[in-house]
Amino acid sequence: MTDPLLLTRRSVFAMPLFLMACKKGWSVLELTGLTMGTGYSIVAVDHSRNVDKAELQAAVDAALGRVNEQMSNWDAGSEISRFNASAEGESLTVSPELAQVMQAAQQVNTASDGRFDVTVGALIDLWGFGAGQSRRDLPAEAEIAEAMACCGQSTSVGTDGTALTKLNGGANVYLSSIGKGFGVDQVARALAGFGITDYMVEIGGDLYAAGRNPDGQPWQIGIETPQAFDRGISQVVGLSGMGMATSGDYRNYFDHDGQRFSHIIDATTGRPVTHDTASVTVLTENAMLADAWATALLVLGRERGLEIAEREGIAALFIDRAAEGFVTTASDRFAAVTA
Repeated sequence: MTDPLLLTRRSVFAMPLFLMACKKGWSVLELTGLTMGTGYSIVAVDHSRNVDKAELQAAVDAALGRVNEQMSNWDAGSEISRFNASAEGESLTVSPELAQVMQAAQQVNTASDGRFDVTVGALIDLWGFGAGQSRRDLPAEAEIAEAMACCGQSTSVGTDGTALTKLNGGANVYLSSIGKGFGVDQVARALAGFGITDYMVEIGGDLYAAGRNPDGQPWQIGIETPQAFDRGISQVVGLSGMGMATSGDYRNYFDHDGQRFSHIIDATTGRPVTHDTASVTVLTENAMLADAWATALLVLGRERGLEIAEREGIAALFIDRAAEGFVTTASDRFAAVTA
């Protein structure tokens, strides 16, 4: 088992549905394993029947290992851990891959009214949603204010090419809401390096699908109904040449005095969100951006989130709690790409 990037602090439940009937002359390669505190699964169609599965597995492991070396908060020697340990005002030269992720994170942060925030870890921990943590009471106002002083992506991290500068000495960066999607994209690149054109890669619910499934159709991906104890499917979409991620609030939460507090924290308030949006699914050109935008739009909620999705041309599906069941709302882009 590789060192985890970070146990995920959000819920993603896009469920792959694929039919494994092979066409004559095809070989289907299936790989599974553990990474980033969760599991991964890969289904690849080998038209040539010449791909060595062991070599492919080694390439996948190497790709995921590199991501952990760059972005794991559990590895004290990783690039992001060394940045977190740096002093205020200090700059660190990082790999092009980590720089790419941080630049994407900054762009989504700006476009989402600051709701996507990779420095929100102190608040996640305070509310009891960190790895191995739990609580059933509410933090005091002073505790929230203290944690918020360590957050604020736009004022805590400076990006300039491959240099990261720590602007807030108390801030720490956690990439669980974007790094997992980036890992998916890196595995997809490894598969493409073997000449594989038809595949689906999934890590903890974030995925990328290319080409066609073994039945010659777009990969059939189910979007889960956002209920804690019912793994039903709300909708199935055909995916090809796109990344997909779903973020939900319905599995990691606690109740206090009749009120529900989920692990979806708004960095601008220091508190769990209170709107009725239970999950958001995003389709984009890669899994990294799908990962980030699913988180951002869930924090925003359907009303403001849909406005931003339409403005940014994002394919997003919002599922809201209603008096009786759930209500789904699709952005124009989502309706177009799933038509």
